[in-house]
Amino acid sequence: MINIRSEAIDRLFKTIMNLETIDECYAYFEDLCTVKELQDMAQRLETAILLDNGENYQNICENVGISTATIGRVSKCLKYGSGGYRAAIDKLKSEENK
Repeated sequence: MINIRSEAIDRLFKTIMNLETIDECYAYFEDLCTVKELQDMAQRLETAILLDNGENYQNICENVGISTATIGRVSKCLKYGSGGYRAAIDKLKSEENK
């Protein structure tokens, strides 16, 4: 993967980590991103979750409304990426089991 680390991106991530509620997240991300960007990120996370649950590309394509090319990219990141999807999915599962 390409190294994207920078002081500006560190600052962006720190602001995200400091958000405490879903409402704060909505307000910040509505200002920060376009609606399409938010939808795309949500679709990618949903795709990663579904792939992790063993769903096939066709079902994901139909249910999430995402292209098979993007599903392939998400799958590659889930399997061979830097572990971001894995960590996020594991934390979501842990929260759901509480």
